[in-house]
Amino acid sequence: MKEKLFASVLRHPILVVLFTIVLVVLAAAGAKNLVFKSDYRVFFSDENPQLIAYESMQNIYNKSDNVSFIVVPADGNVFTPETLDIVGRMTTDAWQVPYSTRVDSITNFQYTWAEEDDMIVEDLVMEGVELDQPALDRIRQISISEPQLLNKIVSEQGHVTIVNVTVQLPGIDPVAEVPEVVAKVREIQQQFMAENPGLEIKLSGIVMMNNSFAESSLEDNATLVPAMFGVVIITMLFLLRTFSGTLSTVVIIAASIASAMGLAGWGGLYLTGPSAGAPTMILTLAVADCVHILSTMFYEMRQGEEKKKALLDSLRINFQPIMLTSVTTAIGFLSMNFSDSPPFRDLGNIVAAGVMLAFVFSVTLFPALLMILPVRVKVRTEEDRDWTRSLAGFVTDKRKLLLPGMSVIMIALIAFLPQNRLNDDFVKYFDTSVPFRQATDFMQDNLSGMTQLEISINSGESSGINDPNYLMKLGAFSDWLREQPETDHVNTLSDTLMRLNKNMHADDETYYRLPEDRELSAQYLLLYEMSLPYGLDLNNQLNVDKSSVRLIGTFRNMTSNELVKLEERINNWFKTNASEYNAQVTGPNLMFAHISQRNIQSMLTGIALALVLISLLLGIALRSVRFGLISLIPNLAPAMMGFGMWYLIDGQVGLGLSVVAGMTLGIVVDDTVHFLSKYLHARRHRNADAEAAVRYAFGSVGRALWVTTFVLVCGFMVLAQSSFKLNADMGFLTAVTILIALIVDFLFLPPLLMKLDGNKEKITVENSVGVEK
Repeated sequence: MKEKLFASVLRHPILVVLFTIVLVVLAAAGAKNLVFKSDYRVFFSDENPQLIAYESMQNIYNKSDNVSFIVVPADGNVFTPETLDIVGRMTTDAWQVPYSTRVDSITNFQYTWAEEDDMIVEDLVMEGVELDQPALDRIRQISISEPQLLNKIVSEQGHVTIVNVTVQLPGIDPVAEVPEVVAKVREIQQQFMAENPGLEIKLSGIVMMNNSFAESSLEDNATLVPAMFGVVIITMLFLLRTFSGTLSTVVIIAASIASAMGLAGWGGLYLTGPSAGAPTMILTLAVADCVHILSTMFYEMRQGEEKKKALLDSLRINFQPIMLTSVTTAIGFLSMNFSDSPPFRDLGNIVAAGVMLAFVFSVTLFPALLMILPVRVKVRTEEDRDWTRSLAGFVTDKRKLLLPGMSVIMIALIAFLPQNRLNDDFVKYFDTSVPFRQATDFMQDNLSGMTQLEISINSGESSGINDPNYLMKLGAFSDWLREQPETDHVNTLSDTLMRLNKNMHADDETYYRLPEDRELSAQYLLLYEMSLPYGLDLNNQLNVDKSSVRLIGTFRNMTSNELVKLEERINNWFKTNASEYNAQVTGPNLMFAHISQRNIQSMLTGIALALVLISLLLGIALRSVRFGLISLIPNLAPAMMGFGMWYLIDGQVGLGLSVVAGMTLGIVVDDTVHFLSKYLHARRHRNADAEAAVRYAFGSVGRALWVTTFVLVCGFMVLAQSSFKLNADMGFLTAVTILIALIVDFLFLPPLLMKLDGNKEKITVENSVGVEK
């Protein structure tokens, strides 16, 4: 079957090229359906319990997606007439942000105070009122003493303030809604900065984070993919010295990427931060097939074979190893379907499709192009004397030292693997060059973090929030949460009720406490709500029948481990002190904190299944259970060693790294399969002993292995330059793992084979991987 395929391809190369172009164009046409979805919720499956809890709370209370204008006056003082005027005008303009439902700032804070028997509710900074120094001092004093403002809207030093816009995205067209909001927000930012030289305005918040996912990924695709194409072209021209081979390889890469992304579009997938990295990965992986075919073809041509015969021999020799490595690589990426995060599933599926398409193109379109294009190679009377043959001599001579030495190094690195900690900080998903990261870090250092937990406390009865016992527990919990070392701010209804109780007693400070009568509490809230202007009601804190309250805690930017531990402390507080009430803790940060741990657990299942499938394939292809089992060591060790080395580099394993083991499992099999196939061919067909077979394997495939490894490492190191840290860490660790795989296959596998197979008689099994000339 394959002989007929090869003969047809080499006999009718132009027809093959034209037919393939038609198929690629049809597949690639689906790319027009690809859209980028930037909502952070895409990282969570519909079944994710944290997402379900968060969406449930968002449906009960107002949504809490937001944009924060961080206002930094040039003189370092918010409480000046000029700056307060700017904040006031910005507050007004912020209502023009699409889908805005609420705007909070120091100027429109609903300050309450008593005047004889009346309670006055008004903006803290009244529009049009001239502010003298006593008025400014009063505003400052209220701002830095009011719990709802301090460290949330204004800093204690009074040098930074925030205008916070709450938006409720319809979710009808998520591709357009976030950019629409961001465009208006940036327009306001630039307008005020242009009108007020020296004024600095930074942008943070959930909406800006969502937008950064999209912008970082699109920027990466605009820079990293072209950079990788450059790396491939330069590397192949330098190492293989063939223009025709390089051009043909670039065509295969482009066809594989275009077809895979087009099929993703036809399949209804959308792009996200992780899945947008698929072109770079496909580009990198598609190179390997072409390099193996080129290397063997050049080897044959240097021995005097004409191009067509050399190409046919190369296809015969490499077809089964390339197919096997493509299938195992695809299996590794398909194991990402066990991920709890849909973007990583999409990434795995797109890359798996791209890898298999690259295999098909490499045995059809690639040889057809090589037949059409001129290929010239100098004939040599002896085998290439490259450094891999010298390495073969070193390995065979020092095998008794290398086997235990490499074993010790491998075990030592693997021993560090369990020391890694599962941790994530989604603010640090972005490089420090990203404006959102800069703004959020500034906010953390000068005001408060972006980490928020939303705690809904259900009384179990309509209007139950007015019950004195409920209020006492709410107040006690609010005080306890404020005392926690991570806490920057607590927004709680108990503060409002204490202020109202004081107001209704002629602002007597001794009444700054929670009301002790249920009816009184209900009346206070009713009177207050009736006095509030549009958009500043209490719907973000109360549900409709007033049976539950939402308290929002703001904390310094925390890692996932710290956040999960805080969640446990909160739940334990309620179990100990308020077990009669149902408390639910949720929030985007907490969702990300849990998903890394869930992802690790689900990926372990995927890796185990992929390992079983790959082992079966290797055992069948190698026609030997023993060699199939031997191959497991160099296939499993690199990922384990890579994570061990990661502990020495960083030690934190987050969402992006949780898929690396499954992803690299299939890739590292490539080196092992090609080396073992040549080793077994020498043993089975050349009557070679183990040492001679190792030398033959180095000589015939060593160059191709280090060239493909070099390209793979360069490719994933390009991805490591991404401003999106999920992709950057994933790219870096994958590159490290692939490099380790080559070292293991060059310095550990050959001594292992000579040790375990050295005393065996010539292997008589006639069917081996590939048919060597």
